[in-house]
Amino acid sequence: MSENTLVTYDSRGGAAYVTLDSPHNRNAISTALVEQLLAALERAATDDTARVVVLGHTGGTFCAGADLSEASANTGSPEEQAAQRTRVFLGLLRAIVAHPKPVIAAVDGHVRAGGMGLVASCDLALAGPSSSFALTEVRLGLAAAMVSVPLAARVEPRALSLLLLTGEKIDAARAAEIGVLTAAVDDLTAAVGELVEAFRPCSPQGLTENKALLAAPLLAELDARGDELAGVTARLFTTPEVAEGMTAFLERRPPSWATA
Repeated sequence: MSENTLVTYDSRGGAAYVTLDSPHNRNAISTALVEQLLAALERAATDDTARVVVLGHTGGTFCAGADLSEASANTGSPEEQAAQRTRVFLGLLRAIVAHPKPVIAAVDGHVRAGGMGLVASCDLALAGPSSSFALTEVRLGLAAAMVSVPLAARVEPRALSLLLLTGEKIDAARAAEIGVLTAAVDDLTAAVGELVEAFRPCSPQGLTENKALLAAPLLAELDARGDELAGVTARLFTTPEVAEGMTAFLERRPPSWATA
């Protein structure tokens, strides 16, 4: 396996297992990870041995959100770079939502920020007892711009307000209660296996057509608001508060406003 492999693919038992495999940075959303994840999803779409896709991870974190070390690199206008990263992330969310096969998020660890968008874009989501979930953007001076769209389609409005406005952390049981998850489970491997097996009697054509019906409203919302939300992220990345928030995060210290 290449040292640069961040996403692995395995087809077995009627499912394509697409695994985020970048534990050194907590499976953060980098340009390379997005490219490899998109390629794996495309491969799964034409894999006749797979009825469903299981999106899992290695390490103790499913996805920590954006790769802030990449985001903070001086590679051009911060505003232009932020807008481009947001559009790339939009393309990834669309690819999951529009995928012709059901996509199951299999979480056995922490989910933060943009990782919440990945989970919400999946058709179904299961998580084990060690999992936790948080929208941490507000604590960095950012907005959960793009991820708010799939989350709003899944999560109870009042509960989503609390997550967005406080950045509080919740466990798998609470995440299932408010709609982030399909279910919180004790044995993730067994639960995923049972769910994959549940698709065996289903017609591939029937799955594709029914998934398209469910996905249409969310895809329309992503397409309608994509440019607007990319603009929000781009604008915020030029502000002093985001510079302080990201610096504090990378330096592992509280931001200035948290100690005032």
